[in-house]
Amino acid sequence: MTKDAEIDATGLLCPLPVLKAQKRLRPMAPGEVLRLQATDPASWVDVPHFCATAGHRLIEATDQGGVKTYLIERGPGSSED
Repeated sequence: MTKDAEIDATGLLCPLPVLKAQKRLRPMAPGEVLRLQATDPASWVDVPHFCATAGHRLIEATDQGGVKTYLIERGPGSSED
């Protein structure tokens, strides 16, 4: 999977990982992919919820040793526009 942008939000607590993702996705073109890494346990719920409500697609979510990695595809009709 090709990623177009990346955010390292490890060490940041809720709501910062989602806020950083939201800010980074805003200027991206529909279909581009953001890779977000976070260590906040709440991101496991927050990121999928954010994607669903903002019109983005969560392609993949993995957890390796407490580091959660999300691949988020910028949605075509995102509510952030």
